[in-house]
Amino acid sequence: MKKNIQQIINVSNEIYNKGLVSGKSGNVSARFGNVIAITPTLKSLSDLKQKDIVLVDLKGNVLTEGKPSSEVNMHLEIYKKRSDVNAIVHTHSPYATGFAFSDKKLKRLEGFGKIKEPYLPFIEYEKPGTDELAKSASEGLGESDVLILKNHGVICVNENLKEAMLLAVFVEETAKTQFISYMLNSAEDID
Repeated sequence: MKKNIQQIINVSNEIYNKGLVSGKSGNVSARFGNVIAITPTLKSLSDLKQKDIVLVDLKGNVLTEGKPSSEVNMHLEIYKKRSDVNAIVHTHSPYATGFAFSDKKLKRLEGFGKIKEPYLPFIEYEKPGTDELAKSASEGLGESDVLILKNHGVICVNENLKEAMLLAVFVEETAKTQFISYMLNSAEDID
């Protein structure tokens, strides 16, 4: 289990260092059978230790010391609905979250995996940490591997942590590219 927990720490550090989360925002989890390992609440993803990672069962019972992320129920609901998902990365990356706060939708690009629509799926705003958000997110994700949370952030899921993290990076780069494109298309010609 220590090796698995170290993977959560490594991914957490990497998404922090890439600027996909800041301060004490975002959360990461992985499923190991009927146990979920998740980052703690109110702690930066930049400096986690093995003892900080919290283990919970699928009912949300805490199995170790510490307090899990306030979004633990959202993670649990996704795991319950998606047997193919073993890792969740939830970011507040600047460009993708900028789209989440705007009226513009993020276009789907090749490389996203299971997204059939021309735009990334999104759900309307629900207060973070609530059962309403957990239910809305698990239903809104459907069979997709990415979900935009209106006025909140991004969820990326996959069968393993590395792939979920790479997807989060790809979503942010896609949002950045689309933002630049919108800016260039709306700028007056400069000769």
